[in-house]
Amino acid sequence: MNKIFLVIQREYVTRVLKKSFWISSLLAPVLLTAIYAIPIWLAMKDKEHKKVAILDLSHLWKPVDLQDKELIFTFISKSEMQFKKEFSKDGYDAFVSIPANVLSNPKGVHIYSSKNIGLSLKESVERLIQNKVRQELMYQAGISKNVYEDTQVDIESDTITISDSGDETNSSSVGAMILAGVMGLILYVTLLLYGSQVMNGVIEEKSSRIIEVIISSVKPYQLMLGKIIGVGLVGLTQFVLWIVLTIGLTQVTSKVYASKASSMVGLSQDAQIKANADMAIAMQDSPMGEVTKVLESTNIPLVMFAFLFYFFVGYLLYSSLFAAIGSAVESATEAQQFTFIVMIPIILSFLLAQYTMQDPDSTIAFWSSMIPFTSPINMMVRLPYGVPIWELVASMVFLLIGFFVCSWISARIYRVGILMYGKKATWKELSKWLFYKG
Repeated sequence: MNKIFLVIQREYVTRVLKKSFWISSLLAPVLLTAIYAIPIWLAMKDKEHKKVAILDLSHLWKPVDLQDKELIFTFISKSEMQFKKEFSKDGYDAFVSIPANVLSNPKGVHIYSSKNIGLSLKESVERLIQNKVRQELMYQAGISKNVYEDTQVDIESDTITISDSGDETNSSSVGAMILAGVMGLILYVTLLLYGSQVMNGVIEEKSSRIIEVIISSVKPYQLMLGKIIGVGLVGLTQFVLWIVLTIGLTQVTSKVYASKASSMVGLSQDAQIKANADMAIAMQDSPMGEVTKVLESTNIPLVMFAFLFYFFVGYLLYSSLFAAIGSAVESATEAQQFTFIVMIPIILSFLLAQYTMQDPDSTIAFWSSMIPFTSPINMMVRLPYGVPIWELVASMVFLLIGFFVCSWISARIYRVGILMYGKKATWKELSKWLFYKG
């Protein structure tokens, strides 16, 4: 046991002291915080208004019909042929020509600009013209403006989670999907990243013949287990740093924005109220805001425990297979024929996770969260939507069984392959190594 601990210590310390570890550990929380902070910053930032000239040959539009938060409309009376050559010189970002027969020819609207206009500007102009055309057509059909406006109803529903005790909490389908997708993606990337690190470490030690010195004082299984656990602890350390730093940065960002909104000097009271309201709406509608709604109705300790469990045990399962591959080959090129087989279930589980997010209670989602090779990603994807405890326990038990079986197979291959040189490994050779005695 002491020898395994020494191997774990060596693998852990050498990787944690690398610059790449700290760069990735600090960069990820900054990126996650940016996802939270940028929408709020954009909401608080003063919008840049664009000037649009309108030539209304139909004489249907009035200034009250053209109201937009980011566009300033000006009616002109010059000819289209003349004004389209000079509108940009007059400081206009776009020139809109509405034909006289726009009701019968709605596709006759032209938008001129000196360069390609943004999609938001195009959609805003089209929406304003479209609304007026619809109103006029409804009026001509004998339907009043008030009746038309009453029919333009937007449905927005609140999703509410009810616990077994009857308690109600707000939830969010979008937030659940974001949280599930993030956790699934993190597990997908880390299984490949840290698993390949174990394999490359074994190949490097074997090719440099260092392994011959190490193996003289440590049993092959102890070396394999120590290397796997050491790299796994590096991953856990990185996760803890990500969580702590992300929470800290988002809290600091929230306080900075709050203090900035409350200290807006020179603005009227109405402007300050609007700025605070924009910030509150942006925080609520941001991806992190949607995730916060889900966390309010989620057992956070259970999610954290499950995440750490599925990461570590799932990593142990796959890294044991990667370690066996590394021991059987002498270069990364030779390892490709074997790594692809191990990567197939990881890729498959990520593809199944896309379906699981759409229908977390389906039969496919259930079995993909039970099979050891796909359960680490798919069970974590299902968890934000709510999973019965018996399913979670069964999935964990199956994953542990899968790990013990894979580690036994890998250890049999590792003990032979680690000292095998000059002979190219094949699937037939690997199957023979499983039954070697000693």
